[in-house]
Amino acid sequence: MIELRNPTEIEQMRPAGLFVADVLCRLEEAADVGVNLLELDALAHDLIREAGATSCYIDYHPSFGAMPFGKVLCTSVNDAVLHGLPHDYTLRDGDLVSLDFAAELNGWVSDSALSLVVGTPDQRDLDLIEATRQALDAGIAAARSGNRLGDISAAIGDVARSRRLKVNTQFGGHGVGRTMHGDPHISNDGRPGRGFRLQPGLVIAIEPWFLHSTDQIYTDRDGWTIRSADGSRGAHSEHTIAVTEDAPIVLTARD
Repeated sequence: MIELRNPTEIEQMRPAGLFVADVLCRLEEAADVGVNLLELDALAHDLIREAGATSCYIDYHPSFGAMPFGKVLCTSVNDAVLHGLPHDYTLRDGDLVSLDFAAELNGWVSDSALSLVVGTPDQRDLDLIEATRQALDAGIAAARSGNRLGDISAAIGDVARSRRLKVNTQFGGHGVGRTMHGDPHISNDGRPGRGFRLQPGLVIAIEPWFLHSTDQIYTDRDGWTIRSADGSRGAHSEHTIAVTEDAPIVLTARD
């Protein structure tokens, strides 16, 4: 069921968005060559405790997960692009890392993700990250009252095609509110003018993710981490936004 939030509720969601944004900024600063993924997860855990927030991930066990996630942060490295389960891995020069974080604060959830390269970057990786950022901006720009879900999806897909990237539509954006994942599903490609008509009060996470050279994926033996079928690298960008009568509000803005 698609739920709409009134203006008071959207204001109540702002602290959760600011918290998630702040944690991702802290994690981005901490991620570097020689840092272990478990250290990043521990940092996120500490920040959750300090804020009196609650992790959306640690007990999360959807049908596509082999077991409860057990960590508070998704860390996807290189050929991993989504749902990366933190493990004993120390970041190396040139690694492409996607950090995805969601938390509940004061009864409301926000969800956001970013990608970065530690150490010496490869330009192709920077271009891939930039493609996801541009697609996210395009999706947000299309998230206006009176448009349809397909307009968001088409805007994301258009950016991918302009960069000659293929799009996997198995995982995408989603509704956000009292829980992390709700209706509607927002595909990362689609046809404009189709689907649910956007209305003020709709709160969603928009999350384009692309791979260098494939749209095929598989799940790692850890039961969670999504990897590219051909070993190519992936990047992921995400914001939680609220549709209003005017421009959308980016609740997880990091500026």
